Amino acid sequence: MSDLKAMYSTLQEDPFPQDMTITLGDQTLRFVKRTWTIDGQVKGLRYGENPDQPAAIYQMVEGGLTLNGVRFRGPGQGLVSALTEDHLVQSGKHPGKTNLTDVDNGLNILQYLMDKPAAVILKHNNPCGAAWSDHGLAKAFEKAHFSDRIAAFGGAVVVNRTLDLATAEQIASAFFEVVAAPHYEPAALALLKTKKNLRLLAIPGIADLAALAGQPFLDVKSLMDGGVVVQFSFRNAVRHAKDFLPAQATNKAGETVVARAPSPQEAEDLLFAWAVEAGVTSNSVIFVKDGATVGIGTGEQDRVGVVNLTIHKAYTKYADLLAFTRLGLSLYELRDKAATDAQAAETLAAIEAETQEAKGGLAGSALVSDGFFPFRDGVDLALAQGVTAIAQPGGSIRDFEVVQAVNQATPQAAMVFTGQRSFRH
Repeated sequence: MSDLKAMYSTLQEDPFPQDMTITLGDQTLRFVKRTWTIDGQVKGLRYGENPDQPAAIYQMVEGGLTLNGVRFRGPGQGLVSALTEDHLVQSGKHPGKTNLTDVDNGLNILQYLMDKPAAVILKHNNPCGAAWSDHGLAKAFEKAHFSDRIAAFGGAVVVNRTLDLATAEQIASAFFEVVAAPHYEPAALALLKTKKNLRLLAIPGIADLAALAGQPFLDVKSLMDGGVVVQFSFRNAVRHAKDFLPAQATNKAGETVVARAPSPQEAEDLLFAWAVEAGVTSNSVIFVKDGATVGIGTGEQDRVGVVNLTIHKAYTKYADLLAFTRLGLSLYELRDKAATDAQAAETLAAIEAETQEAKGGLAGSALVSDGFFPFRDGVDLALAQGVTAIAQPGGSIRDFEVVQAVNQATPQAAMVFTGQRSFRH
């Protein structure tokens, strides 16, 4: 067993060259491999996605790319790839590929959420909880953490404001692998440094994320045959509530249906959820309430299936939070105890009943979908949980039926179209 554990602490030899050049037509981009001197040793990435995969990270240092008159992100705009020893406030076991790509996806989401203090917690390159708040970073983190504290275990925390002591105290009370912030208050940093294996990253450029939001980067996908697909990165076209389109559709008989417009609070939740959606693996849906995720469904093959699974996740997380805040036990620990303890069984039954009554916290929530609804079944499932507003791309041949679904709900639910899809493979 000790030999198996050792693979996670063994550094992979880095065979990659110091320089990398990409030439697209007559435009050249030059990259330099990022390494750090830690404890007197020069170290690159700990390893790749798995411990037996050597890996390297490169920062663009020269050149630039313009296509169809659109200027891509380039030198001088580095964030994760530009981290130096000074930015590795505490390197812990020093980062591997998955640590840094989780942080990168957190920045990908936060670039659209800079208007308020916000926190995103990520695992396996998907957000497991996200929130923003008018009441400061600590409240945003609390909401993000409690939206799915089970999935957050061992995750990466990324915030868009200076990390203060109140937020640090919450982070220190749980287990995380990485924390990234633009800056740290001295007291917050001192507290977090007591977690010796916690990787602490200071990325000042987070404060300027909003300036990058409309500018694409060159998105490169490698194929198993060694080929590559290049594309413009996704750019969120819905940055304000006014950017949503009215949900309306006409059937073959010439009948037109128009959905109710969302209230200001519903519109803000839909706007927040659509920003988080930019960092979620498709096929996905997100339930949001009061500026925090309630359920995030990722990577499913069918739309109604991901709605169903996300509802199940929300119920589980809601019950777990009740068990944890009242008893200091996870839902699974309580279930185990209830098997032999009558009082624990009674408590579990009460928590499960309360969860059912609250519909797992989904009642009054808003829902976004990264792709259109091909049938109304997914919408009907969400409405049955008390969802009051939905945003989705639109464009299905069954849009008429889908809009009808929210119009037929009691009370009538709202729906808007985003006019763009947000798939992320």
